[in-house]
Amino acid sequence: MEKIFFLIFAIMAIASAIGVVSLRNPVHSAISLMACFFQVAAIFVLLRSPFLAAVQVFLYVGAVMVLFLFVIMMLDIRKATISRFVPGGLFWIVVILIALVYEILAVISKSNLLARRVAAVRLDGTVAEIGKTLFTEYLLPFEVVSVILLVALIGAIVMGKKEIK
Repeated sequence: MEKIFFLIFAIMAIASAIGVVSLRNPVHSAISLMACFFQVAAIFVLLRSPFLAAVQVFLYVGAVMVLFLFVIMMLDIRKATISRFVPGGLFWIVVILIALVYEILAVISKSNLLARRVAAVRLDGTVAEIGKTLFTEYLLPFEVVSVILLVALIGAIVMGKKEIK
């Protein structure tokens, strides 16, 4: 029975993820992303990880999606173009993305640090153990994620700010 529920949730998550990138209306894309987050939370429940499911719902659906919808409502989509935010347009975005993918692949291929850490850490699933492991063994990835979220917040503020004419 769990396999059937898993397949249903996985298919719905994939369908809503496709909806995120294929829908033209940004509000519809954001709602589709919310549906995808709920499906992932349901999969976490099936994997017997209710803490991660609750974090998924509260953090992503509650906080991040409110931020996305707030910025979408503040932006005038017709006037917002990529050249306004990045001088040089799409070319520099593609160059930066290629460089980032290259760097990530180089770091992953040259180190077996990830495989060693995943094999070494064994948790029972309590919140205290997750917190202790997060702030000891995985402190660097935690800090990297916090910097990425800070950059996203600053980007949302810059995109949402109206120009003074």
